[in-house]
Amino acid sequence: MAPRANWKGYLKLSLVSCPVALFPATSASERVSFHLINRETGRRLKQQYVDSVSGDVVEPQDRIRGYEIAKGDYVPVEDDELKDVQIESTHTIDIESFVPRQDIDDVYLDNRYYVAPDDKVGEEAFAVIREAMRKRAMAGLARVVLYGRERIVLLEPRGKGLVATTLRYEYEVRSDKTYFDDIPDVPLSKEMLDLASHIIDTKKGDFDPGKFTDRYQDAVVELIRSKRAGRPLQQAHVEAKTGNVINLMDALKRSLASEKETSVAQPKGKAAPASSARRGAQPATRKAHSGRLKTSHKPSRKAG
Repeated sequence: MAPRANWKGYLKLSLVSCPVALFPATSASERVSFHLINRETGRRLKQQYVDSVSGDVVEPQDRIRGYEIAKGDYVPVEDDELKDVQIESTHTIDIESFVPRQDIDDVYLDNRYYVAPDDKVGEEAFAVIREAMRKRAMAGLARVVLYGRERIVLLEPRGKGLVATTLRYEYEVRSDKTYFDDIPDVPLSKEMLDLASHIIDTKKGDFDPGKFTDRYQDAVVELIRSKRAGRPLQQAHVEAKTGNVINLMDALKRSLASEKETSVAQPKGKAAPASSARRGAQPATRKAHSGRLKTSHKPSRKAG
């Protein structure tokens, strides 16, 4: 089944436009999720909104938004009033400018979407925009309305399509100076830096997302399977690791020696053998993904 688009509209560059569709680049639907249930009856709980003073249940038609201007003092805002100030969606990704990708600080990056042409007629225009960006090694900045809110998006060529990344506004990004300015300038010896650099060299490799598994997800899946099967739960014994370093130079030397021993024992390019616990957890994850272990899948909201 073809993936469902979150948004459909037009990609526009000056007078050139083509119909496109946006698809979420990531998904959380495979994660194990839980409901709150009654411990005694095992039945699912329902949430209710109650008045904070009277304790009375407030029905949906009587609930509105409010902005707190002082403790307990709110400015009420109706849904119709919010609709009046929303920017009308033109369903157009209008590219306003182009910038070198390295000029965009990664801290501004938010959600990613794949952008693909939405019909045969617009494929040529889409390809022209994509390849012109690739030829100039530039990324596009555009505006689009998603989920009732105008967003700035960064457009980059990716294979035969484009990837659109929504950007946070400046007021949403905290200044790093707040956190980093008080860090002192520590004098470091060349020997220490060389040792740390050698440790990095021993751990150097290529990024392969397939090598990273969600160990917590695997453990939760195994927990659920064990409970369903009535098997006793195996407690994982994790030793607390101290972060105290008595002698930094000694720690660096011992770390380097340890990494060299590991490198010699394990040929380059081969993954370390999985422990018995990991081997047991992997099938559980596959079963969860295949639908044998029921998880909650929430339908994606449609943008626009």
